[in-house]
Amino acid sequence: MAETAVSIVIQHVLPLLVQEVRLRKGFQSKVTSIKGQLEIIQSFLKDADIRAERDEDMGNVVKTWVEQVREEAYQIEDVIDEYILHFAKQPFGKKQCFHFHQNFFQFAKKLKARHVIASKIQDISNNLKEKREMAVSYHFNNIEQRRPSNNARSVTWHDPRMAALLIEEAEVVGIESHRDKLINWLVEGPLNRMVISTVGIGGVGKTTLVKKVYENDEVKTHFDCHAWITVSQSYKMEEILRKLIKQFYKEREESIPVEIDTMEQITLMGQLRQYLREHRYVIVLDDLWENEFWDCIELALPKNENGSRILITSRDKDVAPSNYLYKLPVLPLEKAWVLFCTKVFQLEGGHCPPDLVELSSAIVQRCEGLPLAIVAIGGVLSTKDKIFNEWLKFHNSLSSELESNPHLKNIAKILSLSYHDLSYNLKASLLYFGMFSEDYYINCARLIRLWIAEGFVKEMQGITLEEVAQGYLNQLIHKSLVQVNEVDSIGKTRSCRIHDMMLEVILSRSKELDFHLVSMQNYPNFKRLARRLSIQNNVKTPLQSATSCQTRSILLFEVDEVPNYFLNTCFANFKLMKIMDCEGAPIDYIPKEVGKLFHLRYLSLRDTKVQILPKSIGKLHNLETLDLKCSLVSELPVEISGLRKLRYLVAYNYNRDIEYNIDTRRGIKIPKGIRHLESLQKLYEIEATSTTLIIELGSLAQLRKLSISKLKRENGMDLCTAIQKMSHLRSLEISATNEEEVLNLQSLPSPPLLLQTLSLHGRLEKLPKWILKLKSMVRIVLSWSKLMEDPLKVLQALPNLMRLSLHDGYGGEQLHIEGRSFQKLKDLRFQNLGGLNRMIIDEGALPFLEFLQIRECPQLKEVPSGIHHLKSLKELYFTEMPTEFVLSLQPDEGPDFGKVKHIPSVNFCYRTSGEHYKRYKLGDSKLLKRLRS
Repeated sequence: MAETAVSIVIQHVLPLLVQEVRLRKGFQSKVTSIKGQLEIIQSFLKDADIRAERDEDMGNVVKTWVEQVREEAYQIEDVIDEYILHFAKQPFGKKQCFHFHQNFFQFAKKLKARHVIASKIQDISNNLKEKREMAVSYHFNNIEQRRPSNNARSVTWHDPRMAALLIEEAEVVGIESHRDKLINWLVEGPLNRMVISTVGIGGVGKTTLVKKVYENDEVKTHFDCHAWITVSQSYKMEEILRKLIKQFYKEREESIPVEIDTMEQITLMGQLRQYLREHRYVIVLDDLWENEFWDCIELALPKNENGSRILITSRDKDVAPSNYLYKLPVLPLEKAWVLFCTKVFQLEGGHCPPDLVELSSAIVQRCEGLPLAIVAIGGVLSTKDKIFNEWLKFHNSLSSELESNPHLKNIAKILSLSYHDLSYNLKASLLYFGMFSEDYYINCARLIRLWIAEGFVKEMQGITLEEVAQGYLNQLIHKSLVQVNEVDSIGKTRSCRIHDMMLEVILSRSKELDFHLVSMQNYPNFKRLARRLSIQNNVKTPLQSATSCQTRSILLFEVDEVPNYFLNTCFANFKLMKIMDCEGAPIDYIPKEVGKLFHLRYLSLRDTKVQILPKSIGKLHNLETLDLKCSLVSELPVEISGLRKLRYLVAYNYNRDIEYNIDTRRGIKIPKGIRHLESLQKLYEIEATSTTLIIELGSLAQLRKLSISKLKRENGMDLCTAIQKMSHLRSLEISATNEEEVLNLQSLPSPPLLLQTLSLHGRLEKLPKWILKLKSMVRIVLSWSKLMEDPLKVLQALPNLMRLSLHDGYGGEQLHIEGRSFQKLKDLRFQNLGGLNRMIIDEGALPFLEFLQIRECPQLKEVPSGIHHLKSLKELYFTEMPTEFVLSLQPDEGPDFGKVKHIPSVNFCYRTSGEHYKRYKLGDSKLLKRLRS
């Protein structure tokens, strides 16, 4: 993590200072010198981390050095931020020079400040030179991270993962279905050589599973050449090739050519290709880490037509192009319980004593189905007396046990291998998950904006920081470090989480490296610097303890109370603050001192009771994210136009309709001057309060997502003109003032061609012709459109459409989904189509449809004709449909049951109150009773 601190300073902080010319002569050369020193030190840091991990004797020395470098990097960041803040508050330019005699005192004060800062820079430069010389004296750079020398540590013979190769059959739980699937892929299928990858988080049992597949009798007899190679992070390609060749010769009881030991890599590759050309071979490459290995080894493995197979295990789904990808999940709870009891209660016949069931269950749940953790923790508990108090003590101290107990260190060691393999950007991004509480489902958009505000995201030419950060998240997901929780309509991850065992590793490493403080509950005394502070649920420690002026980030999570003095302290004293995330916090105001936080990049008041933003908000010239979603802020101050770096502005809430017991969304009023916010990428949701405002939107050429409400018919043409200038727009939502107001959106001859999602809420006299040009369109929602012409005839031509919803969008009597139409659609919803009495689905249409909902269509008397053609349909929902319609689909007596019996889940929903519904399954006796009563 010191490398991350150093890298942030090099990439983000020092360039800010190099641009300044206000310090004394020679200052810029000193900054350049510091940059050079840091770049040299950066090259030592990777090796220092490895040395600390490998060498017990050197560990403490190296860790001390790394900590000193990290503190030096933080010191640089502080000095530069203080400098920028000082001169931002008191600019020194020509105008001040002209009035020199009246402002002599201020002038002298500025000179003194510059002298102090320059002196600090000199001290830092000297300290860095000492650190560099110390690194040289300890030979930190003698270890290569990727290709260790012959005397470097090997990670094979004593690697704790090797236990997976020797595990007894009786100890294997829950892999039967996975094993059978892989065996089928190996022995069945085409004759061309195929690559099969098994991926999953470290410790999930990939090696164990593949070992059982490899040793299966059917697999052994099917192939005439077998080899198993454990690759790991440290390898030599020549040695790998030699091992493969020798395994083949030995297994076939052939004499190994003596020249194999002296052959160079290219010759070995040729030898291996020649040997395997006529054989049906199966090769296991266990524990692959990088694409470069595969790119090389693949050249040595012939693509013959004998049915050969290559079976790979990896934590990263991207290490090799595979014909088949098998993602190995964690054990379900019932299987995890069996494995735990088998390991712990051997003398009890695998049965847990009644008085330990609750505690044992809690421990198993902490393991979250990870076999590595279950077996390791179970091994420790199997040696303990089966006494409740002993087990309670172990349960309560499990986090510290994972760090200190030598029998449990393998858990962290194995999971940490993935961490060490990451670039510094990804390491910082991964460690940031430790800021969130356990079992917390993290909004990915929020996470990405926090990463950007922290400076973890490296700029890349041609793409936005958000796109780079999304790439980081995708990498962490593909490397099995982050778990996907929810995916949106276009396949993008909406929320994610960290496995509890990985979170323990992250927290341990974060604490060790002073990356942040996890919770005040764990750190009652703030004697040391707390640069990143996560204040979590039900904290008993007085919040006035957190008064470090060096704090850069504060995140609040599910706290019961936030005292006013804490808010005042944050905004008045934390001058270098960059992130203030109050999402969900019980606060109802923001002090005017917020304007003092010149460096603030991220401010979230989401889901708070804050009603008014102080005018001083306009002084936050570095603010990039302003999140007001579900707050009580209904109008922004005119000073908002001063936030020229603002990239993300979300501000909408929900009004409760008491009569109908439903929530209606409302946007926010924005004053004139929005044209100045030229960096905006997301603006969601604003009210179309004036023609001037709509025209100003045309200046926001960087917008990726726009939502505008209360649009009047007469403003439609102006909005089209503005949208035409938004060439980067991906998502557009437009709502009329009410259900009867016409959306005049025909005047858009050149729509943003990258548009992926479109939501139109209002009357449409006809479907806009420009929609046909949107070849990238993935999701369309039409509400209140009341079209009289079948819109499906137009929409079916969109090649990438995956989601379609019509809510009161069509007033005709028939909808016809023609053959070969909607070839990618997965989700189709019809609601409140009052005149619809017939729906036809041709054969060949909707081949990938998985979800179909028909809701409140009272004239539809029979199930859509041709629904039996939908072979991919998994879920079918009928909501508030006529009684005779629903009865016709019921088993036994329903004449249309045969049309839907192939669908795995058929559901019927009826409103109980407001937007609350009760769901019934097909054939539910309670449903039939309701319908017949």
